Amino acid sequence: MDILDLLLHPVRLRIVHVMSGGRTHTTSDLCARLPDVPKTTVYRHVGLLAGAGVLEVAGEQRVHGAVERHYRLRRDRTVIDADAAASMSLDDHRRGFTAAMAALLAEFDAYLSRDGADPAADLVGYRQSVLWLSRDELAEMLGELREVVAARWGNGPAPGRSPHLASAIFFPAGDPSRDGAGRQAETPAGESARGLSQPPGTPRQRPS
Repeated sequence: MDILDLLLHPVRLRIVHVMSGGRTHTTSDLCARLPDVPKTTVYRHVGLLAGAGVLEVAGEQRVHGAVERHYRLRRDRTVIDADAAASMSLDDHRRGFTAAMAALLAEFDAYLSRDGADPAADLVGYRQSVLWLSRDELAEMLGELREVVAARWGNGPAPGRSPHLASAIFFPAGDPSRDGAGRQAETPAGESARGLSQPPGTPRQRPS
């Protein structure tokens, strides 16, 4: 199973989320953190992630006569690099987006189901906005966002910290063949608007 097939799955994405921050968990821990997922399903997906090297065994202990493994996430194995992203077909993007949204919905529902959930106090946000950007402006904004995230990417568990799931989604929301005034863009004779005005490429994203 290649990295795209491995990571673009809602249950495996949620396991990666839970394993973030350098923490170690047993499969039983993960079952407790994902109560809406059948235990057999969690065990199966942990096995797939461990077999692919995304999870590594950090330690073992014997519990009631059985060996219980503690797993750690290998973050370097959770990145869909530029080459893999560039090779994704349109169907791959549909499948990946669907998996990401399914994982996000499940995570948000799990948050709302916790005792004491308070979206206002927890600074929960899910605003959507349409930004009018040129290709260069989009690239500049993505670079600025990467710098903000990168400055905190190495944060680990610590007193006063809790994990927050952040999801960045960018795609053209209109017809790229129309200009900023909403009129059909003029094109030289013999050339199609589609050929001259390709939509921006999908920004590279990490699943975790």
